[in-house]
Amino acid sequence: ESDTASEISFQFNRHKKTPSIGSHSSDMASVSSVSGSVLSVYSGDFGSVDAQGTVEFALDYDEKNREFQVHVSQCKDLAVVDEKKGRSDPYVKTYLLPDKARMGKRKTSVKKRTVNPIYNEVLRYKIEKMVLLIQKLNLSVWHNDPLGRNSFLGEIEIDLASWDWSNRKLNWYPLKPRSLSAVNGVDHRGVMSLSIKYVPPGSLGKRPKNPPSGEVHIWVRDIKDLLQLRPSGVDSFVKCYVLPDTSKKSYQKTRVIKRDTNPVFNHTIVYDGFHTEDLKDACVELTVWDHEKLTNHFLGGIRLGLGTGLSYGMCVDWMDSTQEEVAFWQEMMLAANEWIEGLLPLRSL
Repeated sequence: ESDTASEISFQFNRHKKTPSIGSHSSDMASVSSVSGSVLSVYSGDFGSVDAQGTVEFALDYDEKNREFQVHVSQCKDLAVVDEKKGRSDPYVKTYLLPDKARMGKRKTSVKKRTVNPIYNEVLRYKIEKMVLLIQKLNLSVWHNDPLGRNSFLGEIEIDLASWDWSNRKLNWYPLKPRSLSAVNGVDHRGVMSLSIKYVPPGSLGKRPKNPPSGEVHIWVRDIKDLLQLRPSGVDSFVKCYVLPDTSKKSYQKTRVIKRDTNPVFNHTIVYDGFHTEDLKDACVELTVWDHEKLTNHFLGGIRLGLGTGLSYGMCVDWMDSTQEEVAFWQEMMLAANEWIEGLLPLRSL
């Protein structure tokens, strides 16, 4: 059924109702660092002001340092958010699209009480030139609210493939209303084909391989339509954890499939040490990554569980499965010893 297989134990004391956060906080830091960078381009927009005004900036690529630079100079005639006080507290934010999670956001300082802010700041991205050329730059202006209720003031989007890189001068650009694609949350990351199976303890009778405890089998088949981060494609692999265990014993990964946006992995992972009651508190996290020499870049993932927000009596942010993911997990729980097949869209975690 698969060309590679691995088997490890589910390492978590299921009898401990209040597990120590410290036992896995360092491992979870890597997950939270990804989660914090994949917020919507328009997250926190509570305003209803119309976009107006202009922004002055310049683009450059430093070949020596392999760095994309956005020199944000100033804005003029921005919309007034607080009409009673006649003020706005604007700042500028940038993303590289389509995969805003990969490089994250950059933003300037906040300028208080002005609709004509002057920044003279450089926002920097460490990125290869050929990767940059298949991106779009989204530059938006926001009013900063102390309570986090920030208001959108306008944006501009630039296709970097057609940008004139000999133009390093500061130029003025009109701010526009938000684009429909971003408002509607278009964020296609690909679709994973996989199968899962639960083998309860003692369910195989007197067979020699009858597991003393339950097992969860995860068969990662393939993925369609991954984000293409470079002209040659993407070098992808899949990581797997059974949360809340984020130790090295829980960590498994597939081999890297190079230069392919439709990789076939055909990799099976077996986790033992499961009791039936663990299925409602555990979560299988599968994440897809682009492999590079210096760092790996998050492409998308899924979380298989009941999505209750709780694990062994503790509130956790990773127990957030979508309806499709919950239904897939529930079907596995109800059909012991049977492979359950599914197609699940990758998402920002």
